[in-house]
Amino acid sequence: MLYLAEVQNQEILGEISLQLLACQTSDDTWAILTEKSFLTLPKDFAQNPINSATNVLNKGMLVLADIGENSKVLHIQAATNWVLELVEKYLTTGFTPDFLQQEAQKAEGWRQSLTLQSQELSRRLIEVEARREQIQNLEAKLQQEKQLLESSIAQSKIGPATPQI
Repeated sequence: MLYLAEVQNQEILGEISLQLLACQTSDDTWAILTEKSFLTLPKDFAQNPINSATNVLNKGMLVLADIGENSKVLHIQAATNWVLELVEKYLTTGFTPDFLQQEAQKAEGWRQSLTLQSQELSRRLIEVEARREQIQNLEAKLQQEKQLLESSIAQSKIGPATPQI
């Protein structure tokens, strides 16, 4: 897992530790660590050719640390380029906290508007269904009246034969 950390030198012991500040939870999402968490680098960490950059770790420096199972530091790199990329990506385009708050308010307004529109559509659907039912009832009533008229007409044609004089 990738962590943003600050280098802490323990001069008395000659060790380097990292104060973990935040961890990556997904590709673009990070979580701030609320509790102070420190991780001491093993003394042989700097001798590993892969980690030769750790020889230039200075107190207060921000680094990205890839930490594996059992809190084993797999790789460390300076966070300078990463921070500059964040600044370029988010802070030079006007994404300020106020702007994000306004966008969140707009989104909430749209959500409320869509909810009202959905409720209105549901109400209209209920009205249409009620009218459809009324029409079906009227059609059934008209069909009955038609049958009654047809049977009345048929009976009047069959009616009692009147003697002709």
